[in-house]
Amino acid sequence: MRAPRPLAALLRLVDRFEERGVYVPGEDNQAISPWRDFGWLIAAWLVTVGLFVLFVALAS
Repeated sequence: MRAPRPLAALLRLVDRFEERGVYVPGEDNQAISPWRDFGWLIAAWLVTVGLFVLFVALAS
């Protein structure tokens, strides 16, 4: 089954974050990378801000 276009775009964005690497607890030899460690959270935040802007634009 094919994902709807907005969902597919979100999944591609999250996949880009995950390609950079995934945080492994106990592996402290790498510098903290917010894109790697918080990719899902950043993607969710971007979608939430986008929906809020869209809501405000449609409401006015």
